[in-house]
Amino acid sequence: IIKAPDPPGTRLNVRRNGRLGYGTPMSVGRAKTNGISVAYETFGAEGRTPLVLVMGLGAQMIGWHDDFCGALAVGRYVVRFDNRDVGESQWLEGDVDLAACAAGDTSSAVYTLDDMADDVTGLMDVLGIDSAHVVGASMGGMVAQTVAIRHPGRVRSLTSMMSTTGEPGLGHPTEAATAVLLAPPATSREEAMERAVAGSRVIGSPGIPRDEGDVRRRAGRAWDRGVNAGGFARQLAAIYASGDRTAALRTLDVPALIVHGEDDPLVPVSGGVATAAAIPGADLWTVAGMGHDLPRALWPDLIARLAALTEAADLARAA
Repeated sequence: IIKAPDPPGTRLNVRRNGRLGYGTPMSVGRAKTNGISVAYETFGAEGRTPLVLVMGLGAQMIGWHDDFCGALAVGRYVVRFDNRDVGESQWLEGDVDLAACAAGDTSSAVYTLDDMADDVTGLMDVLGIDSAHVVGASMGGMVAQTVAIRHPGRVRSLTSMMSTTGEPGLGHPTEAATAVLLAPPATSREEAMERAVAGSRVIGSPGIPRDEGDVRRRAGRAWDRGVNAGGFARQLAAIYASGDRTAALRTLDVPALIVHGEDDPLVPVSGGVATAAAIPGADLWTVAGMGHDLPRALWPDLIARLAALTEAADLARAA
């Protein structure tokens, strides 16, 4: 646990270059903002079109695959980061009562999605990014939606992937997917890798090939960077505590793309449909055979759609 953070809004000059587990070299920057320390990495040249990637529940920034980020960074400045309470960003304190949260009493929540959204704009401040295209996956989609709601002037376009609005009763995960989500934490690197592979067979895309070797390698990297079971619980409590965004989403005036797998067992496609229905003018892309992951075979189409969205948004903004 990191205590006594530096004053907010500070970009640290220290960067760590190394090899983590079986992964590729990373250059991790540190930003002090919104009262916490945030670890981040960038791809592409500063000054290009900024695009910020927000990862999901308990997941680290390496959930955005290195190769995906590299491809997305052609002509763009891509930022990925560890959310608070995961990876190399600050781990917070406080026990949460998830059973009570699920029953409607969220008084034990340590923070909300509002705080996580402010982490995003705080990091943008440190990096000198006035506004960006914001892309979020799963819980990251909820955070991205919240950034657009709380800070509309900072969001050039919004992409919400395999996410939902927070509306109660809007689709339920399968029992098998819930078991994967709420499984006890792994106790070793090897167990973490094996669980990641097993979990990908449950919640991953049933109709699209996946590279289980890559799943193992990235799970090993995540273990090496630090796995925080308490942080997972606090993030889940934040989701419960943040409520329904539907009414707020209806007020947005931002180009939006909603992406959802038609075979997602963790966040059913109804969540994506509801999100697209709530945001005026949003484009909905549902993908047959896609589950709760982002297999490599989908990258070219997704990147093309992101390119079209961001370019159109920037043209409209400049007009």
